[in-house]
Amino acid sequence: MNGAMPRRARSALMALLLAAAAEPCPAATPAELVAAAPPSAWKAIDPETLIVLTIDGGPPVVLQLAPRFAPVHAANVRALVKAGWFDGAAVMRVQDNYVVQWARPGPRASLPAAVAARPPAEYERSAAGLAFRPLGFRDSYAAETGHAEGWPAAREGGRAWLVHCYGMVGVGRDVAPDTGDGTELYAVIGQAPRHLDRNIALVGRIVSGIERLAAEPRGTGPLGFYRDGERGLVIRSARLASDMPAGTQPRFEIMDEASPAFAAWVRARANRKDEFFIRPAGAVDICNALPPIRQGPP
Repeated sequence: MNGAMPRRARSALMALLLAAAAEPCPAATPAELVAAAPPSAWKAIDPETLIVLTIDGGPPVVLQLAPRFAPVHAANVRALVKAGWFDGAAVMRVQDNYVVQWARPGPRASLPAAVAARPPAEYERSAAGLAFRPLGFRDSYAAETGHAEGWPAAREGGRAWLVHCYGMVGVGRDVAPDTGDGTELYAVIGQAPRHLDRNIALVGRIVSGIERLAAEPRGTGPLGFYRDGERGLVIRSARLASDMPAGTQPRFEIMDEASPAFAAWVRARANRKDEFFIRPAGAVDICNALPPIRQGPP
């Protein structure tokens, strides 16, 4: 015996190795790719853009503003928060599969001096100078969708705009385009109402706590407005995260759309090949590819 493996055994072993090599390995899921993303794939969300809504019976709702897309409206909301406008505000409308809307109850008070009473209709902006990562799949509402500086967006004809995906926050208005001043806000809680794109100013998104808003009882009045006697969630206070003590400021990170990890995540969203999926879609809608957001380090 010289220690050599018999020919028949070698053949059997080779067959097993070839079979193992041919067996497909389950593809990484989007969640696994997010969990495995290195620290370099994440960037901090500026606390200057975060608003903390304190509500009863649970953790706060945190809203992020989008001043690059709606600078006047974002400035209005910041000024309203600083003036205490939303302290004591309440949810007044919950329309199933659509939006939840909140405002200050009672007669309309005078606006703080820093608030523009009739801001321009910031429904879109120039696409020039805006970092835009195309999603790469067709869209029903725009020539192109993608991610623009961390936001779900669309562009066409040299213009760009935010899109109405789940959790996005917009400014309620009357019929005239310049009547949304930021005193009434809504969050999308249903299937993306993309028909609202470029018809209402989107001013931000909910980064934490959207489940609290989405779980509110539906209004029984027209368009989901609460009738007399129906009372929605009360906002006890609204504060800019940057105005809170350092130890209490919420911190969030968003996956950098310029990172390889983000590209891999988008591919996985469009081509689900993990063990549950039988047939990958080969496409993804922008509202099913919202950039991953996670809590940041303290």
